[in-house]
Amino acid sequence: MPDELLARLRRFHEHTFPGVQDQFQDLVTHGQHPTTLFIGCSDSRLVPYLLTGTGPGDLFMVRNVGAFVPPHDGSTGFHGTAAAIEYAVLQLQVSRIIVCGHSHCGGIRALYFGGPARASNLAVWLELGREAVLPVQPSDEALRRTEQRAVVLQLERLMGYPMVREQVEAGRLALHGWHYVIEDGEVHVFDVHSGGFLPASAASHAGTGPYHPAG
Repeated sequence: MPDELLARLRRFHEHTFPGVQDQFQDLVTHGQHPTTLFIGCSDSRLVPYLLTGTGPGDLFMVRNVGAFVPPHDGSTGFHGTAAAIEYAVLQLQVSRIIVCGHSHCGGIRALYFGGPARASNLAVWLELGREAVLPVQPSDEALRRTEQRAVVLQLERLMGYPMVREQVEAGRLALHGWHYVIEDGEVHVFDVHSGGFLPASAASHAGTGPYHPAG
């Protein structure tokens, strides 16, 4: 049986890489300097580079179930997402953090219907979205609203990271909440003034966080 994954690796090395080799060499020589930390759901239908029109070196990315942010106090134990946030803000000095959820999110759905019985780590992880759950019978509309509420919840949790709050209040870091509607191909951005999400095609900004910078 042909190994399709191996074939793809070879195609990248032989056909794709030669066209971008100089770009990667420059990133090695001068290091990475991404301006944006992208915290997105692991869902395979969410493709950050396609959404943002970016390429290698542009986004520092973290993917996890639900695009959740663990608390800074370490109460969830060791976690790569928390480490990535600290690294992005303190070392890379990014100027934007995007939290991107999406429609038809399996993680959000599991908050209402439960997940696989043997997925003990998943069950604990999903509690990071519990506050977004609505006290209603699950429906398409309730799930959509919960997905969006979960994005705002993560923005608020980001402000619990001292280095994030410091930079936001100093006006050097902006937080953006996004909800990608897969079937429409459109990102809806959180607007702090209206307290809701606006389609990017009708918005005047790329999303705002739950707080305004000082000044």
